Amino acid sequence: MHQASLKMFNIEHFVVEGLHCPKCIREIEGTLGDNDNIKNARVNLSTQRLAIEWQQETENPIERSEEVISALAKIGFKAFPFNIAMVDEESEKASKRLLYALGVAGFAAANIMLLSVSVWSGDDMNETTRNMMHWVSALIALPAAAFSGRPFYISAWNALKAKRLNMDVPISLAVILTLAMSLFQTYLGSDHTYYDAVVMLLFFLLIGRYLDQKMRNHAHSVAHNLMSYKVSNASLLYEDGSTEDVAIEMLVPGQTIQVIAGGRIPADGIVISGVSEIDISLVTGETMPIKAEKDTEVFAGTININGTLNIKITATSGETLLDEIITLMETAEQGRAKYVKLADRAATIYAPMVHIVSAATFLGWFFLSSIGWELSLINAIAVLIITCPCALGLAVPVVQVVASSRLFKAGVLVKSADGLERLAEIDTVVFDKTGTLTLGQPELVNDEEETVSPFNLELAASIAKSSSHPLCRALIVACHDRNIPTIATTNEIHEEPGMGLKATINDLEVRLGNREWCGIHASYLPNNRYSELWLKVNGAQPVLFCFKDRMRSDAHDVVGWFIRRKMKVILLSGDRKDVVEEAAQELGLSRYKHSCKPQDKIEIIERMKANGDKILMIGDGINDAPALRAAHVSISPSTAAEISQNAADFIFQSQKLDTIVRAYQISVSSRKLVFVNFALAASYNLIAVPFAAAGLLTPLIAAIAMSSSSIVVTANALRLNFEKLYHSHDA
Repeated sequence: MHQASLKMFNIEHFVVEGLHCPKCIREIEGTLGDNDNIKNARVNLSTQRLAIEWQQETENPIERSEEVISALAKIGFKAFPFNIAMVDEESEKASKRLLYALGVAGFAAANIMLLSVSVWSGDDMNETTRNMMHWVSALIALPAAAFSGRPFYISAWNALKAKRLNMDVPISLAVILTLAMSLFQTYLGSDHTYYDAVVMLLFFLLIGRYLDQKMRNHAHSVAHNLMSYKVSNASLLYEDGSTEDVAIEMLVPGQTIQVIAGGRIPADGIVISGVSEIDISLVTGETMPIKAEKDTEVFAGTININGTLNIKITATSGETLLDEIITLMETAEQGRAKYVKLADRAATIYAPMVHIVSAATFLGWFFLSSIGWELSLINAIAVLIITCPCALGLAVPVVQVVASSRLFKAGVLVKSADGLERLAEIDTVVFDKTGTLTLGQPELVNDEEETVSPFNLELAASIAKSSSHPLCRALIVACHDRNIPTIATTNEIHEEPGMGLKATINDLEVRLGNREWCGIHASYLPNNRYSELWLKVNGAQPVLFCFKDRMRSDAHDVVGWFIRRKMKVILLSGDRKDVVEEAAQELGLSRYKHSCKPQDKIEIIERMKANGDKILMIGDGINDAPALRAAHVSISPSTAAEISQNAADFIFQSQKLDTIVRAYQISVSSRKLVFVNFALAASYNLIAVPFAAAGLLTPLIAAIAMSSSSIVVTANALRLNFEKLYHSHDA
């Protein structure tokens, strides 16, 4: 089933191991672009996915896949066809390997530092004791560096085999040369060795690599969660009334299936008999179910709530609306493939410069002086250590760690590694309505005592207790809020799916439901823009209950805050016209669109992106998931559908929207701090490198300077903890 949906439209997906920077993406896409059989190749850095769009179908897909795998192997990348189970297994293994490496590096660093402190503070330490300390440090550092450095060594070796450079090459070179020099210095009985600097460097870099891997693991589960809305079997209905349980792959358009109450609809179709209510949040994102009767169109993945339906199939597995949403999700994910992180862009220039300066230092001292190869190599290692991209590598991650902690305290969870950077760039905010600007909880809006008496409300709620319909639950909540007791009637209550409830009380028939069910005449029909229930007792005037989804308390203030910052704010909702118009007026919005399906939201967002807009999408429904992925950056509430939470870059847990403003403020401050960190790292190198190249710094001083640069960028990032943030009561 997974393979069928992932190969729609002649597209095949692969997983590529070892992707770390945009240069890898350019190398892969450029290599595959030379293949005449490939129409388009797109790499997703965050999920390590490669999407191949072939020019035409082939009779031998296995041979074609092996051709791609072979081409990538020649440039140093391991790839295999996409398989959800295999991806999950490989991701888990990669995370464990990094965690083991991190643990070993941390343990070794702590022990070596204890020995180093003893050496540094022991001015009266004799030579034999000092040499013994150095040999013990070597015995700890060599196996620890060999084990913990494997992620960098393997990446660097693959890059060198493909005649490329990445940030792991200078890291690996610095580690190996420093270990070799330290071992040689230990053998000679020198005063200084540098085992501590090597292992500490690996420890800090592995922290960032592990966190990055965990974030990528979250991204892998998006398509898998969407697949969970598919069912594996359907009840096929024959002309004689008998049914047969069959796999959905066996269904064809024109057949009739039967779906009982509580079941998930297995295919798109038209209702030919039966009445029920359908949870269509998958399509519209709205919490209110719709009535399904003869000739109603229904979709795969939606839930039949309370009646049996016979459905004539119009689209089967691979062609349903749910499959289309899955395809939109895949396309939206791949649309982020070419996003380039700031640190990787800087490293494109930085990495080769490290080696050039270090090599030039060694050659200059060796040929233009008489100090010999040992001191020349020491000076070159000093340059390599002092120019090691530790500060550059920490410039972004350390800010992200501090920002993530600040966001967590503000009630926002960060899911995307580069989400903060993208959030700081937005100029357009797109809101979904139900469950986002509103709480997704309908409430009774009738004025007390005026249109609904306590008696009528108590009567309606007592009948409503036997139903799980959202409006019935809202009636019960309204009674509790008004201190009106609700006693479940002992009379038998009948529920007609899609219509309402019927009971007999004191020989009088009482109905609670829609207009048709309660026999409401035209003279009683108001121009109602709310959701409604009617109460009809024989011999009495009908009573109308009006319900409205409650707006979040600070929605108006938050929308106004973005508008005052000269941002475009747009409301996109699957709800009907009058409800969306009222919400837009209440919020002061002039840009809005109603009755939006998933395709509509995608089209609007893509059109705005083509005009250069950087869009923040905020939504909660299953139908919002593709739009959340397609937007420049996205946020979803913790009450959202699971697939929408997985698709979003951020999750906010508060009942208020002001956390979104705080997330934006933190992202802007984070971006400023990242730029400052880059400037600090660059300034450090401009000052320190000439001193190291001139032979004025030993590797030990170089290691201290390198560590100091890391401390400086970390201290700069901590400034984010003192930023004053917005709260809705400040508006």
